[in-house]
Amino acid sequence: MAERARPTLRCLCEDLGLAVPRIDRPLDEIAHPLLAKAAERFADDQTPQERIAAVDDQVLFKVKAQRWRGAVWADTGVAWLVAAGQREEGSPDDFYASLAARGKAARARYNAEHTPPLSSTTHTGDLLPGREDELRWRAEGAARTERRLRAVVHALVRQSLLDGREHAEMLDGSALGIHILADQGHETYVAIRIIGSVPRRLVATILSLIPGCQADAWMSDYAMPERAVAPEEQIWSNIMDPTAAAKLLDDQP
Repeated sequence: MAERARPTLRCLCEDLGLAVPRIDRPLDEIAHPLLAKAAERFADDQTPQERIAAVDDQVLFKVKAQRWRGAVWADTGVAWLVAAGQREEGSPDDFYASLAARGKAARARYNAEHTPPLSSTTHTGDLLPGREDELRWRAEGAARTERRLRAVVHALVRQSLLDGREHAEMLDGSALGIHILADQGHETYVAIRIIGSVPRRLVATILSLIPGCQADAWMSDYAMPERAVAPEEQIWSNIMDPTAAAKLLDDQP
């Protein structure tokens, strides 16, 4: 079962004609009919797939959407769109024929330069995800984590702003709690607590996601606003800009 469908960077730029988005927009979230169809077809490993028979050095599958045609290489949990093109009127298989021709030409070049020669009739390994794709995948993982953290942190901030109580949520085995005390016309006090093993860089990220707080004003504290510190609990406190707090509530999704 594939968790998502995404293009290689080469396929994205050269075949689909799309620009590489910012790192905080994962490639599997790009809106394109061929990617949507690949995600649909590879969401269930029980769905029968049609292999591209003319390519014999790799197992590539057909995917079709409107006039688009594509070749998918299924890795663990990911359906990679490694090549794409459009069907021309009157020639329903032209993309796959050109893909096979490309593979045969690449095989000929490879065999002219390497020993021993390839025994397959095609060579399409250069279409598969490479180092740049792996680096992009890892960078997106960090961006996904921060986006998920932002959603959790902002939800807890909103809840505490609305009722003045401490709200908490489990986060990858650790407990994250936020308590905000807003005094009308005065300072808004925010306290963050974490229980569990959390990398220091993750703590810094969490603190940076609290709106309206000066980054260099966070202090390690000895208690939450209405209770003492719990065993193995880390606590930080700061003053929040009331304007930023009000904006966060106004921007509530």
